[in-house]
Order: sequence, then structure tokens, then C-alpha cells
Amino acid sequence: MDLADLRTRFDERLRTAAFADLDASANGLQVGPEEREITHVAVAVDAAVETIERAADADADLLVTHHGVIWGGLDRVTGREYRRITPLFENDLALYVSHLPLDAHPSLGNAAGLADLLSLDDREPFGALGPEHLGTRGFARDPFSPADLATLLDRELATGARGVQALDFGSEEIEEIAILTGSGADWFEEAVESGVDAFVTGEGKGKIYHEAKEAGTHVFLAGHYATETFGVRSLGGLAEEWGLETTFVERPTGL
Repeated sequence: MDLADLRTRFDERLRTAAFADLDASANGLQVGPEEREITHVAVAVDAAVETIERAADADADLLVTHHGVIWGGLDRVTGREYRRITPLFENDLALYVSHLPLDAHPSLGNAAGLADLLSLDDREPFGALGPEHLGTRGFARDPFSPADLATLLDRELATGARGVQALDFGSEEIEEIAILTGSGADWFEEAVESGVDAFVTGEGKGKIYHEAKEAGTHVFLAGHYATETFGVRSLGGLAEEWGLETTFVERPTGL
């Protein structure tokens, strides 16, 4: 498949253009020619030197990531940007990135994938950012106890040695859950206002402890990396449907 065609398919499916004024990430094709043949797509959460080199070792033509190498514009290519971009050029490896568009997508996105894992029904958009929403909320088919929800997240996600951090301040039964993956602590107040029993995100901020305690709402911090593998895996699945070979480059951070 031609890279231009593949990029267009991803951009249209993810509504990339809708996030142009909302996201510091340069979403879409970050590194690569306008045209080249793609037969093998690698996907990873982070475009770091290690994941780029492992994608190249797998003979991929394109690496698709959630976190890219260009944030808020690129004035010069030095330091970290140089170290990351160099192996892309050396290995003739293109880079496609989807940050907030992939968080937000109602079926392919990170929050959607985590909601699938938790078997949430009656979902509604959650996590407002301008006209868009970055997460989801819904109702568990079978209510969780706080311990059972923490155990499920620990078992199914690559949370690392630290495991899931649970702020157990809510009710004994968890039915309605809000999800915003990655660094979602700034949307905790929206979760409280929506009346959910629990808020699941990747990482928190110090203030969330007292906010959760005062609100009487459970919070589960399952790791930034661990909560954001769903989206790139979904894009890998799309690439397979389109006849391309795929590789998931797994590199948990424990953070």
C-alpha cells in the first residue's frame, strides 16, 4: 500500500484534522516521504530510540505511535529529537503519530479499549477538551468491588512492579466508571460532577488524593503506558485488515 494512501486512511478514520488546534503533538505523518510502498507496519506507544530501532529490526516500513517526536513545533533538530529522528532516516523508517485523536476515538481509542476490558455499557463521551472528548464513561455489566477492579487492571495491564495504585474512597460497589487514559488527573472534577463511582486513569497528581477523599470517589491509577496500548494495537488491527504485516513493539515503562 502506498504511504500516502495509508496516511489518508488513518487521518480520515481518526479525524486527525479536528484536533489540529487542540493538540501539541504534530499528528499524522511526522517523518517520511510523501510516497513510498508500505508492506509492514510496526506499532508502539512511544517513539523512543529503543522502539524505533526495534521496529527497524523487524523490517517495518512504517512505525505508528501514540507519542511522537514533534511537540509544539520543531525549531531545530538537536539533542533528544536528533537522537530519535536519526535512526528513522538511517533505517528508511517512516513515522505516523496519533495522540489526542487516538485517545478520543470512540471505538479505536485508548479509553474505548479500556472500557471494553471493563465491559462497560451505555457509554457516553467524557473528558471535554474544547469541542472534543478524550475519554468515556459507562456502566459495568456486573458491578465491581474496589478490590476486584484493581485486581482486573493489575492482571490485564502492563502496570509494572508498582502495580495499580487505588485510592479507595468510594462506595463498596462500583457500577459507573469514567475513563481517561494517560495523564488524566485534570478531568477528575468532571468525573465527580458526572456522579461516577470510580475514575480510572494512567497517572495522577498529588492533589487528586485529597480531592478523591473529599468527593468520596474511587480513583485507580493504572499507569500511563499501561492504559495507552489499546489505541496503537487497534491501528495495527486496521493495518492487518488492509493487508499489511504488523508488529507490536512492546516496551512497558512501569510508569
